[in-house]
Amino acid sequence: MNERIVVVDDDSIILRNADSILSDKYKVVCLKSGKIFLDYIKKNPVDLLLLDIRMPEMDGFETLKALRDVEKETGLETTPCIFLTANDDGESETTGLSLGARDFIRKPFSAEVLKLRIDNLLELIRLQKDLHHEVEIKTAELESLSVHVVQTLAETIDAKDSYTNGHSTRVAMYSKEIAKRYGYSHERQEEIYMLGLLHDVGKIGIPDSIINKPGRLSDEEYALIKEHPAKGAKILSTVTEMPKLVTGARWHHERYDGKGYPDGLKGDDIPEEARIIAVADAYDAMTSNRSYREIIPRERVISEIERGMGTQFDQRFAEIMLKMIEEDKDYTMRQHLPE
Repeated sequence: MNERIVVVDDDSIILRNADSILSDKYKVVCLKSGKIFLDYIKKNPVDLLLLDIRMPEMDGFETLKALRDVEKETGLETTPCIFLTANDDGESETTGLSLGARDFIRKPFSAEVLKLRIDNLLELIRLQKDLHHEVEIKTAELESLSVHVVQTLAETIDAKDSYTNGHSTRVAMYSKEIAKRYGYSHERQEEIYMLGLLHDVGKIGIPDSIINKPGRLSDEEYALIKEHPAKGAKILSTVTEMPKLVTGARWHHERYDGKGYPDGLKGDDIPEEARIIAVADAYDAMTSNRSYREIIPRERVISEIERGMGTQFDQRFAEIMLKMIEEDKDYTMRQHLPE
């Protein structure tokens, strides 16, 4: 089934270009004002909204606010929205993201950028729906959740960050190994593997432009990045058959000394699985290429984990991670890039 994309813009040229670029793959509806769109959505399903910010009568922000009110009143599903903007304006991005926009696309846009952004977002939405559907139709047992679906979702989330592809799978593997060495049963090892795969699911809601920004993030951008644990927990809280899925997503950035986020939990108040994932996540962050640095040398990784014991990390799980690093003499336990 082809998704229906509605483009709302008062510029006829933008509407024609969007229709020309997208209509070969999607059902495209072009509308010239927010008011016309609000009448349209009451009678028609919409899979994605491309919404101009600067329009007469009702601008994009007003339109999105009104849409959310309509959805709340009528019980409609939340419509994913990408803003179209000619401005390079951090304040506008902050406002749009606070209203629930998924991303921003600069005008005039290139055909390839528009198609890639939309293809990626709709693929993420499909996978999220697949995950929810998979759980709805099966039992609450761990085996009921298709590892293939979760793996695919994790890979798609990781693909938002061109520098850390495979991150979720590696974190899941390291977490499972730490849990195994700590004495978890086979069932709990499989469970923490699943938690590790989905720990970054909240990045679905973070714009690619922020995740892939080279160099230092602004305070506003960093604040948005820090929202991903809460966003992930919100997504996974709907999977009521597996309530523990929330654990890894929400609390993997808590610190043992209580200085982490989003809840500032301390010590054993942090769920044990999240304390394990925190060590695995930090290790993979250091042993993966980033936009601002290459993989950190093995000896420095060791010293960083040692330095974080009892402050950033639960010492028990940090010591297990250090043992794993010690055994990995050739430093193969890290991100591997194509030759």
